[in-house]
Amino acid sequence: MTEDESMTSLVDCEITRVEDFARLDTSRRARTGLPEVVFAQSKTVEQTLRLLTELYEKDPAGPALATRCPDAVLDAAGARFGDRPVCVDRVARTVTLGELPPPRGTVAVLTAGTTDLPVAREALATLSALGVGGRLFEDVGVAGIGRLFAQLPHLHNADCVIVAAGMDGALPSVVTGLVRAPVIAVPTSIGYGVAAGGLAAAVSMLASCSPGLTVVNIDNGFGAAAHALRIVNAIYNRDNAQKGERRPPGDPVGARGAQ
Repeated sequence: MTEDESMTSLVDCEITRVEDFARLDTSRRARTGLPEVVFAQSKTVEQTLRLLTELYEKDPAGPALATRCPDAVLDAAGARFGDRPVCVDRVARTVTLGELPPPRGTVAVLTAGTTDLPVAREALATLSALGVGGRLFEDVGVAGIGRLFAQLPHLHNADCVIVAAGMDGALPSVVTGLVRAPVIAVPTSIGYGVAAGGLAAAVSMLASCSPGLTVVNIDNGFGAAAHALRIVNAIYNRDNAQKGERRPPGDPVGARGAQ
C-alpha cells in the first residue's frame, strides 16, 4: 500500500448528512468496532429520534443507541418507531433501536451503592447494544465489604469488570486488588460536600495504589462499556486466531455474535 493509499484509507469515512444539524459517521463500526452513538443531552426530541432512525437505516450491522435521553425522548420513542424493536431504559436514560445482537463475553458491572445504578445501567445498555454480555452486581460497596466478597467467584469468571462508585470512590481499588480481569472505574457524581460532584471519587481512583486500574470520566458509563468492548473483542479475536479462525474481509470487529 502506498502512502497516498494509506492516507485515503485512513480518512475514507462514510458520512451521512442529516439536514443542517449533524453529520453521522456511519462507517465507524466497520473502522473501529464501535458504532456512532447519539448523545441526546441538549438535542431536541426530533433531532435525537431522527438521528436514531438514520443510524438504524444506514448501519444495519447492529442497533442504534442514544444515551443521556431526556424524559421527552424516552416518552416519544416507543410511538415514533412503530413495530420496529425498541428498548427504552428509564434508569439508564437510553433508547436502543433495533434487534440486540447475541452477546459474547462477560462483563461484570458493579455499583458501590444503589444511587450509582443509573451509571451502571447506562454501561449495561451500551454493552447490550454492542453485543457484549453484561451482569449487574449492585450495592457491594466497601461500607459493607462482605457483600463484595460473596460475589468474588462470579468476578473471577468475568472477562472485564466495570465498577461505578461515588463518595470516596474506594471500591474499584479494592476490586482491582482481588481479580485478574481488567477493571474499569467509573467515578459517579453521588455524594455531597467535599465529594464535589464526583471529583473526589475521580481523584481517589486516579491516585489508586492498585496497579492496572483504568479510570474514565465522571458518570461515563458509556465510555466504560466502550472500553470493555475493546477488551472483549481482543480476547475473542485472539482466541479465534489461535484456533485458526479469521474474520471474513469486511466483517467489522465485534459485529458477529457469540462464537
